[in-house]
Amino acid sequence: MPRGDSILTRLGSRDRGLFDFVSRTSMPGLGPLLPRLGRLADHSVLWGLIAAALAAQGSRRSRRGALRGLASIALASLVTNQPAKRLFRRTRPSRTGVPLVRHGRRVPDSTSFPSGHAASAFAFAVGAGAELPAPARVPLLVLAGAVGLSRVYVGVHYPADVLAGAAIGAAVAGVSLRVWPLPEIEPGSGPAERTPVRAPAAPDGAGLALLINPGAGAGLDAQELRRRLPAARVIECRPGDDLTALLREAAPGAEILGVGGGDGSACAAVAVAREVDLPLLVLPGGTLNHLCRDLGLETVDEALEALAAGRAIRADIGLLDGEPFVNTASLGSYPEFVAMREGLEQRIGKLPAMAVAGVRALISAEPSLLDVDGEETRVWLIFIGNCRYLPDGPAPSVRARLDDGLLDIRLLDGGRPFARLRLLAAIIAGRAAGSPGLRAWRAESLEVRSLQGPLRTARDGEVAEAEREGFTVDKDRAAVVLYAA
Repeated sequence: MPRGDSILTRLGSRDRGLFDFVSRTSMPGLGPLLPRLGRLADHSVLWGLIAAALAAQGSRRSRRGALRGLASIALASLVTNQPAKRLFRRTRPSRTGVPLVRHGRRVPDSTSFPSGHAASAFAFAVGAGAELPAPARVPLLVLAGAVGLSRVYVGVHYPADVLAGAAIGAAVAGVSLRVWPLPEIEPGSGPAERTPVRAPAAPDGAGLALLINPGAGAGLDAQELRRRLPAARVIECRPGDDLTALLREAAPGAEILGVGGGDGSACAAVAVAREVDLPLLVLPGGTLNHLCRDLGLETVDEALEALAAGRAIRADIGLLDGEPFVNTASLGSYPEFVAMREGLEQRIGKLPAMAVAGVRALISAEPSLLDVDGEETRVWLIFIGNCRYLPDGPAPSVRARLDDGLLDIRLLDGGRPFARLRLLAAIIAGRAAGSPGLRAWRAESLEVRSLQGPLRTARDGEVAEAEREGFTVDKDRAAVVLYAA
């Protein structure tokens, strides 16, 4: 018998022996729980419940953990149930020696190798755990291990099936860290990165004119805010209202301007606060809340604590032909992506619409011929950040400070052969920052001129019609005071 076959035979024999030992062993205390745990993990219900609990905590890290964990499960399930189970046609173990009390109502009809339950469990535990503080990772891994053990205990998988599934799940979660890197910093961290200023402290909201935009995304409870800020003037924006006009009307007589909504609402409020020279309080009430994240105000409670303490910073404002933006502006295919997303989100929701629009934009986007600071080039996308974003590469995520006086410019070059495929390969390999299709630099200003007619633009996710061919992007430094953690 060839030596390789001998090794495989011995390993198979030990695998079956370990299965017999586990599946027939009584585990006082733990034993009755394992079958229930395995059933709860069917169709990833267990991990969906944990993801919902994480998302409900409201912090950026917990929401990111829930999303990464579920995305890792989706990919791990695809890998496990398609190529892996089709390639390794291992039959399920015999349950003859397994006590009947452990048998479930349904015997899985798929092949045994690898374990889909273990793949999903470790994909979620490793993916979500990467986003969470270290003490939270251990319970997730222990729970994933218990789910894997339960599959052997109830007699539906060999130990090798579970180990292979766990390896697939952990590997998929590792790939997600390359495609979607963790932030190099956490919002609001590093006091040396901020220049704090004093702003009026208003625990009860005295002097605050607060405009609430209920349609921004996550929504805010105006009545609850009136209860918590009894001295504030709280105004609700109705569908069709002009947000900028309402903010200007609210400003006279106020000492503090406030807005509750998403990044579009925050952008409008920053522009008005700059006009009237008032400090601005931003409450997170949108889907993504990028500005609040970078201010360290991920929840309404954190924002109200900053207001009560009078903690604030000065922030730059980006200007696209004089029109302000607080997070990002963009030219090229991104405005088309936003337009696609807005057309879909009323039917399928904002986050699914973002995914579908992203795939469509990747497939259908065509480069535009632009003059960028005097250099003619074909461009798919120009991303312009108000201050430096981290990490480097095509997925900017977070800013350490909001007053560095710079624009963060990232250009996706459409003139190189196979640039789209090369960038995708670089992302998968975790080397996107060095992709030859991606050019990045920082500057105080940028001049862009379209050589193919009017070009669409977007500011903080709001798309403008294609009316102009030339654009100047610069900054107003330390232009507004914002409450911050």
